[in-house]
Parts: sequence; structure tokens; C-alpha cells
Amino acid sequence: MAEYDEFGLFAENAAEAGLTWSGPPHVVRSSVEIAPGRRVSALRWGDGEPELVLLHGGAQNAHTWDTVALALGLPLVAVDLPGHGHSDWWPEHDYTPEHLADAVATVIDALAPRAAAVVGMSLGGLTALHLAAARPDLVRRLIVVDVTPGTSDQERKTAAISAFVNGPADFGSFQEILDRTVAHNPGRSVQSLRRGILHNAREREDGRWVWRYDRLRPTAAGGVDFSALWDDVSAVRAPLLLVRGARSPVVDDDDVAELLRRLPLARVEVVDGAGHSVQGDRPVELAGLIDGFIRGEGAAAK
Repeated sequence: MAEYDEFGLFAENAAEAGLTWSGPPHVVRSSVEIAPGRRVSALRWGDGEPELVLLHGGAQNAHTWDTVALALGLPLVAVDLPGHGHSDWWPEHDYTPEHLADAVATVIDALAPRAAAVVGMSLGGLTALHLAAARPDLVRRLIVVDVTPGTSDQERKTAAISAFVNGPADFGSFQEILDRTVAHNPGRSVQSLRRGILHNAREREDGRWVWRYDRLRPTAAGGVDFSALWDDVSAVRAPLLLVRGARSPVVDDDDVAELLRRLPLARVEVVDGAGHSVQGDRPVELAGLIDGFIRGEGAAAK
């Protein structure tokens, strides 16, 4: 079995990103009851009032933000979305952005009600968009990482990601799950991917390895359609920054054009060398964009 200390890998994150290491950050795991028998887990970084809320993508967890959090050096909350990480799985498997946003709102109310911004990547970004429309009091600034509700051919654009996420449910060894992850992420270091798996998988009693995420319930048509969330985009009143990965196929120029048609003052940045998971591929660059935006760079969306 691979050794795992949840809070013992931060020095590796810092070294790989070229960040100055001055000792372990103060990070604790918290839990919020969002409904009877349903809890959402989150990582609280720092001792002060949280300035940011970070929402990961589908099939990820709060630790995907570790290097970004280290680079920022700000008090923040990184949430394990329901069905992911250490949060409870829902028996109905209905992890739509609308339902997730309701859960996240309860978490923010409890842990970070005065946060300066919400940052969401992929599924977390769609969740943040709905949250901004439904609870504008909780989203003062909004940063969306490599996702929009989509304009066309989303199934093709996300095919490689979907194939990986919906692949085998268990693996014979840690090495087997690592090998598959390395093949899917050829531009990422093996050390980085090993850390990610340690945070995002666990060994069962029978010795096989399984992911720490539940699977989205597909629609009757077999896919997942987020296009209705464009109405939420139109309703956003917070300043909005969209960050694209230059190597990612998920957000294309048509998506950006539709976003800017609805929110003409939104800001768009492209991160060179990054794929869909910008926080994993270029965490320091993403941290710089987040830091600048929450300090007032960029105009209000409307």
C-alpha cells in the first residue's frame, strides 16, 4: 500500500512549483451538515477570515488546489463537492450544478460568508455560475476556470476527459491506477500525478484501488447538458474572469463569444501550457491571475 499523509505532501507541491518553503501551512479539515445525514467536507487554509472559496472539477477534490493555495498564501476554503473527496455521496447520484450550488451555499454561509471571491473549475465553475446567479450575496467576484455552459459539440470537446473519468471503477494496484493517469496526462510530472492519486483514491480491504468520487447520473439521452446555465451567466452581476487553458479543447472561441455577448465586461485570460486542469498544469500562473483579480483588476460584469 502506498503511504499517505493527507497534510504531508505540501513540501513536494512547493518544490515542484519553485515556491519558497517556510514550513507546513496551517490546514485543517472541516465538515458542514447541509441536510440531515448529509455532510460536505472542506479544507480550511490559514487562520484568518477566508478570502476565497475554491471549487474543484468533476472527479477531483479539494487537494487539486494545494499548489495554488500555497502560491496565494491567503486564508481560504477549498471544498470537496458532494460525491467527491471526503464529502458524502448522494444515493441519487444527482450532482448537477444547481444541486451542488445549494450545498455549496450552505458551506459558504458556515465557513466563508465574507469571502472576496469564488473560484470554480469545470463542474465547480458551472456550480459557481449558478451560485452567483442564485446567491449573489455570496459571490462578490467570480473566477471560472476552463468551462462555460457550452455552445456546440460539447460531447466531442470533453470526450477524452469523460473517457478517463468514466473508465474502470477499480484497479489491481496503485501502480495500475498511476499508469492509467500518467497516460491520460502526458504533460504532467509523475510526482504530481502520484500526489493527486493519493488524495483522490483509496485502497479497499481486498487490496484493489478505487477513486474517491461518485459518478454523475447521465440524462435520459445519455449525456449531460448544461446549456440551460447560460441563463445563469446572463444573471451574474459580479465581476467575472474566465481562465482558459491554451491546450484545452473544452472552451473554444464560440463559447467565449457567447460569454462576452451576455457579459460584455467579463475578462478572459489564456494560460499557455495549460490543459483543462489549469490549477494542476500551471498553478502559479493561475494563482497570479486570481490574486490580481480579487485585488480589483478587471471591470464588473454589468
